[in-house]
Amino acid sequence: MNSFEGDTADQGAGPERERFLQPVAEGQRITVMLAAFEGWNDAGEAASDSLRYLNKLWGGKKVASIDADEYYDFQFTRPTVRRNAAGERKIKWPSTRIYKATAPNSNVDVIFVQGTEPSYKWRAYTAELLAHAEALNVDYVVLVGALLADVPHSRPIPVSTSSDDAPLRERMNLEASQYEGPVGIVGVLSEVALLAGIPAVSLWAAVPHYVAQAPSPKAQLALLHRIEELLQVPLDTHELAEEADAWERGVDELATEDPEIAAYVRQLEEAKDTADLPEASGESIAREFERYLKRRGQDRP
Repeated sequence: MNSFEGDTADQGAGPERERFLQPVAEGQRITVMLAAFEGWNDAGEAASDSLRYLNKLWGGKKVASIDADEYYDFQFTRPTVRRNAAGERKIKWPSTRIYKATAPNSNVDVIFVQGTEPSYKWRAYTAELLAHAEALNVDYVVLVGALLADVPHSRPIPVSTSSDDAPLRERMNLEASQYEGPVGIVGVLSEVALLAGIPAVSLWAAVPHYVAQAPSPKAQLALLHRIEELLQVPLDTHELAEEADAWERGVDELATEDPEIAAYVRQLEEAKDTADLPEASGESIAREFERYLKRRGQDRP
């Protein structure tokens, strides 16, 4: 995927933004569905890898799955064979797996949806997902994707935030997406959630197209930081941050070996720096400071 489906980055637009999750009475819990799909919506596998990281971090437990036979072309999305701990060969079929976890020290429960974009019956597939959302008392939906874009690897990875829900856009000071063209299952699920009356936002990380192969830890980290802001739950991303730094150094080394790529990266850097200059990045500095304070509070005994 190489065009923005959800190109409305909330890049410092306007004054103060309200929180995504609205306050609830003491003792009540909030349930958020986080969904990502391998395939067309997932450049560098940044979206699916970010949710896998978070699911593992919070110890998510599988609570449901969607049967593969109805929705996948196995010549396109092939099953794989692997050996288990006992050395036996097992076929692993494509599927959509649903996990539940609790965000530490919060009133937020998270439903993770992880799978591959289906081949068939997208309407039935999204209806089945929404039925699971209803059964699990989901209050909000966050759809996570990644796309290829003309951005430099040496600058912060842009993450756009958009929503088809007009009241939510107004409350969070977001703009409506101007994208028109082919959509993936993320776009379809966004519309279905809207029709079901569940507030939903879509997050899209822009992955540098000249380093599109997986993994893409810097894009994963950018998505996780945005999820952290939406959920208002501090995340331990130290390990991933180290991977992102190593990834960036590796790309730096590759770029220096090819004068054309190096010149192209400089061109992207100049364009990005010029575009960011008027903002002086005040809002991003404030966000980073708020994230630091939350983590500091969590680390205290």
